[in-house]
Amino acid sequence: MKFRGRVFKYGDNVDTDVIIPARYLNTGDPEELKKHCMEGLDKGFAANVEKGDLIVAGKNFGSGSSREHAPMAIKASGISCVIAESFARIFYRNSINIGLAIIENPEAAREMEMGDRVEIDFERGIIANRSRDKTYKVQPYPEFIQGIMRSDGLGNYIKGKIEG
Repeated sequence: MKFRGRVFKYGDNVDTDVIIPARYLNTGDPEELKKHCMEGLDKGFAANVEKGDLIVAGKNFGSGSSREHAPMAIKASGISCVIAESFARIFYRNSINIGLAIIENPEAAREMEMGDRVEIDFERGIIANRSRDKTYKVQPYPEFIQGIMRSDGLGNYIKGKIEG
C-alpha cells in the first residue's frame, strides 16, 4: 500500500465531536458524513480535501466517544491516512476495522506542516515528506492488518477469508 497527498495539520486532543459533530450522527451514509468531516474544527476541510490527502495531528487524536462515524467520515472525505503523535485506543481500533490507515509517529507528527506533500509506503514502513526532504521509519503493519486494509475493512477481510 502506498499513499501520496497533502497534509492537513491539527493539534492535540482532536476529539470525535469536532471530527463529526453529534448533530450528524443520525446517518451512517459515508457520502453525507464526508460533507461535515472536521466541521467542528475546520469549516473549509470538506471543500478543500482531495483524495489521497492526509491528516497529521498531535496527541490523543480521536478521543471522546467511541462512535465509528468519526473514522468513517475521515475515510469518506478522501483522507488516505492519519498520522498522529498518539491515538485514542477505540479510535485506533475503529479505524483499522473500517480500513482507514493510521500511523503513530510523534516525530513526523510534530515536524510536518499544513500543505506538505507526503508519500507513505506501508510495506517498507517509510513516511517521506517530499516538501521538507525528510523521511521517517515506521513499523509496517502486521500482515493480517495489511490484509484488512487491502480488503477495505475488517468485514470485507473476513468475508474474503470465508469465501476464499
